[in-house]
Amino acid sequence: MNLLRFIARLCLVVPWILTGLAIIALVYPWISPVPTRAAINRWWSRHLMRMCGIRISVIGQARMSGPVMWVPNHVSWIDIFVVNAVRATAFVAKSEIRAWPLIGWLAAGAGSLFIDRGQRHAVHDMSSAIRKCFDNGEAVGLFPEGTTTEGFGLRPFFASLFEPAREAGVDIQPVALRFYHRGERSSFAAFVGEETLVANLWRVLGAAGLSVEVVFLPVLHTAPDEAGETPTRLQLSHAARDAIAAQLI
Repeated sequence: MNLLRFIARLCLVVPWILTGLAIIALVYPWISPVPTRAAINRWWSRHLMRMCGIRISVIGQARMSGPVMWVPNHVSWIDIFVVNAVRATAFVAKSEIRAWPLIGWLAAGAGSLFIDRGQRHAVHDMSSAIRKCFDNGEAVGLFPEGTTTEGFGLRPFFASLFEPAREAGVDIQPVALRFYHRGERSSFAAFVGEETLVANLWRVLGAAGLSVEVVFLPVLHTAPDEAGETPTRLQLSHAARDAIAAQLI
């Protein structure tokens, strides 16, 4: 942890976040959501990660065009921006994230879809929003664990989250996020437990040698197979979890 490094990065990150908010407020209302906003989201996210000192390595073949559902494991607030640095993605996130200072506002402005599990019609409304994204040819991302881990294992997946892709016949691509600190697999950047966002930012922005490998795994097809059988959401959930878990060992 280096105080001078933290201060230097904070002096870059805060203006960049304010720039992002200004783009959302002043530019986005006047431009097409797809693909212009997508290009801006990707450009902005890539520079944010560089300013935070986080190096991104992409492994595998990411689905870079057309509708797709990306399902990564969940380690930190960093995850959304890491994935967006590869391709602009409308993330399904829990409603609490929207209230986070700055980061929550940016996520909302960039097109994240927030679900309030306490609302009776939340799942139906979310499915409609996801379907609209698919109709626009967008990538949709979700964290099927529903919460963060330290990045070495997985919690059970919520199979119901896979249903919108299954109903729309959109392919699902599992994504494994592997975090490193000074060349070693590490939970250093993980945002877990009772830690506050401020405490996590303090640690991440003051660190050297943080990197993330984004591993894009073979897609899972939701269309009927040669026998006319359509995979169930539970089968898709298990297949995605197994694929990601194999990359976190």
